[in-house]
Amino acid sequence: MSLTLASDRIAETSTPIHPVLTERFSPRAFDASEPIDETKLTAALEAARWSPSAANTQPWRFIVARRGTPAFDAIIANLMGFNQFWAVNAGALVVGLAARAAEDGQPLRWAQYDLGQALAHFSVQAHSDGLHVHQMGGFDADELRGAFEVDERFDLVSVTAVGVLGDVDDLPENTRERERAPRTRLPLEELLLVNA
Repeated sequence: MSLTLASDRIAETSTPIHPVLTERFSPRAFDASEPIDETKLTAALEAARWSPSAANTQPWRFIVARRGTPAFDAIIANLMGFNQFWAVNAGALVVGLAARAAEDGQPLRWAQYDLGQALAHFSVQAHSDGLHVHQMGGFDADELRGAFEVDERFDLVSVTAVGVLGDVDDLPENTRERERAPRTRLPLEELLLVNA
């Protein structure tokens, strides 16, 4: 049985928020028979391009690899642990990079924050278009840097799997349990250090 938007996948919020945000979650079950929709992938990348950045420095860069390509295989080979087992079914993998400094050597203090915003825009656009996204930190950054000959000026920050939702029953048993677990977050009150 394929995972659909069951009630335990929809966020229980303290006040109504946009449905794209309440329905967004990070699946591990992707449909390996579905190629990535190029129009939707481009729209997600375009949303990332138009995200805000400090002084409009736009310090993010992306390595985009579609399933079935050597670039995709190189990313999969450098994922850690069980990420390799489920991410291989995604339609595409996107490595998020942040420029540590501008070309003139000027430090870009907010680059990782800006990359995070870009990937947030990417994930919201992707979900709005019917794709799903799962971001990962479990990868070997040094090996990926070498595989793609990435300039030392860039930090490899994350890998994002994107594709069509698949069947949870196709996942390894221990992963199925995590996939079906209810979504949880800390209460909003615990996140607000000051709310004057």
